[in-house]
Amino acid sequence: MNITGPLEKIPREETLRLRKAYIGGSCALFFKSDPLKIVRGEGQYMYDEIGRKYLDCINNVAHVGHCHPHVVKAGAEQMALLYTNNRYLHDNLVLYAQRLTSYFPNKLSVCYFVNSGSEANDLALRLARAHTKKEDVIVLDAAYHGHLTSTTDLSPYKFTKINDGKKKDWVHVAPLPCGYRGKYTSTEYSQEELGELYSNEVKKLINEAHNNGRNIGAFIVESIISCGGQLLLPPNYLRNTYKYVRDGGGVCIADEVQTGFGRTGKHMWGFELQGEGKFYGGNPVSIAIANAVLDVIEKEHLMENASKVGTHLLKSLMELKSRHPIIGDVRGIGFFIGVELVTCQSTKTPGTEEACYVIRRFKEEWILMSTEGKYGNVLKFKPPMVFNMENANHFINVLDRILYEVEDKLGLVDSNQPLALSTMHENKVLTSDNEGVVSDSEDSYSGGSISGDEVMMPIKS
Repeated sequence: MNITGPLEKIPREETLRLRKAYIGGSCALFFKSDPLKIVRGEGQYMYDEIGRKYLDCINNVAHVGHCHPHVVKAGAEQMALLYTNNRYLHDNLVLYAQRLTSYFPNKLSVCYFVNSGSEANDLALRLARAHTKKEDVIVLDAAYHGHLTSTTDLSPYKFTKINDGKKKDWVHVAPLPCGYRGKYTSTEYSQEELGELYSNEVKKLINEAHNNGRNIGAFIVESIISCGGQLLLPPNYLRNTYKYVRDGGGVCIADEVQTGFGRTGKHMWGFELQGEGKFYGGNPVSIAIANAVLDVIEKEHLMENASKVGTHLLKSLMELKSRHPIIGDVRGIGFFIGVELVTCQSTKTPGTEEACYVIRRFKEEWILMSTEGKYGNVLKFKPPMVFNMENANHFINVLDRILYEVEDKLGLVDSNQPLALSTMHENKVLTSDNEGVVSDSEDSYSGGSISGDEVMMPIKS
């Protein structure tokens, strides 16, 4: 890559000082005690101000890789011609809408292009209320749908941490359909039974609302749960739940902000995993970029890459699980994977501090990771779609070493088990200050097993 001019305008220390002085403190930094200064990205890598390269395993926003030349070229060329709003006729807008809807079921054929996932969910809520004339909404526990006032109200992941955890009367919270540590688990029920049991919980909420003189206008759910802990929904959950909601006069909103555009490796959209949709400002520049992103997904076969590499990662993680007692659960599909850490397999005690420590150690190994979940103990993996097999093997090898290190400190490692620790980290103390945590088929595993040797039941699409 040819770079002209300095990538750092001021020293890192001055950047940090100015950020503390002028940027709101609630805008969280990764690794707050030693934050990274990232000055460029390329593919699945990010580079700091002195040129150190980090493997990016969490930036799902850079969907086809950082600064893909085709995407950059499309944006620059259109910006040199015109940048305005969508109140004028422009070819980019209609051609992209036509192209995008070709990936949807026929009944989903009209687009509204907005500027963010929060804005998309806010608009979906407004459309639902305008259509049904009903205010109330069902959400899942630990869900996150954005940071606007309206979408914060829809996000237990957010509102339980503010306003004394009070929810609005028009919000109804259904149990998170987690087969590992939820109300119903896979140690007691089959995956099909879990789908039925958790969808019946939504049915109960609908009936309770009606009995209290309220009516459900919408049910909003991520097609795969992200902030709630990287969870695949159990089989037929959406099919059953959508029917109950529609029978009650409501509409269903599939939040695909983090799950769409081929990330599962099997389908373009997450909701298609269950046979069962919402989407983004329509200015000429953003639409030119959006078209270029679709070009790259198609021409570079990134959906197939997510399937192939993601399947390899899941199998490798399951193998790690058989050797590492700190891994309680592995789940996901494609490039949407979660690894839940626990300090006790039988009680499923969340390994929150351990997860934060792992994230910090990954940084020391030049890999960027983060955590999710109600307890902050789930390692999340949502990399750019160009993440390759070599990256996957490197990631697994480093995780293997770090987990042995953590288990050694906790006394979880058998004395006969090789630790494979690098000398420079042998004397590390296991401490955590929530570093790296941001508050804000054979090829898929739904999670839920406890024993290290048990293979999780695959969900077939």
